[in-house]
Amino acid sequence: MSEATRGFTLIELAIVLVVIGLLLGGILKGQELIESARARNLISQLDSIRAAYYAFQDKYQAQPGDYPGALAQANLPGMANASVGGNGDGVIRDTPLARESLLVWVHLSRANLISGNYQASGGQPDARGEWPRNPYGATLHMQYDAQFAGSGGSPRLNLKTGNRIPARVLAEIDRKIDDGRANSGQFRFSAHDGGGGAPIEARCFDARSGLWGAAENEANCGASMLF
Repeated sequence: MSEATRGFTLIELAIVLVVIGLLLGGILKGQELIESARARNLISQLDSIRAAYYAFQDKYQAQPGDYPGALAQANLPGMANASVGGNGDGVIRDTPLARESLLVWVHLSRANLISGNYQASGGQPDARGEWPRNPYGATLHMQYDAQFAGSGGSPRLNLKTGNRIPARVLAEIDRKIDDGRANSGQFRFSAHDGGGGAPIEARCFDARSGLWGAAENEANCGASMLF
């Protein structure tokens, strides 16, 4: 006669469950560490761009992107075409003649204030995908507009993080550098589409409390840092 099939003992089952728990815990902890690293990366990126903006303003007494082409050609290395510049009205804002929100990166890079080789030709910047990108691959954007939560239609200069950022990451950034709410302070939700579709406000934060939806963790969110 064959031996009866031997089942697992309670101790063996307990060991298996402990191992599974450790594996799941390690995976979740790894994901948390990755999110924290990306949050720190994005904070560093925003801070460096903001510092570059103020350095440009201090040195040239003008806004990058809005800097008139003749002055840019005279004062910025490698600006061969005097038609590549803004209108000099004191704000970074796109016009029919120049996309100042793109020229920002041309002027900052030519002033050696940010890394990258941003190009311009003719009267417009060369938009061959040469934009700063966040850790998730979406493009950043700097402009004087009202595309941020709680603006009330009143524009301000702001630096948009780009989208594709999980709500949990934005919540961590907001707690670290601002008030932790998506519709107040200097760091707020933005529906700017940096590629792949615009974020939806209701999926990214609670309009009543202003808190980011960290529990639901919508994957396609974005924010603006106000100047």
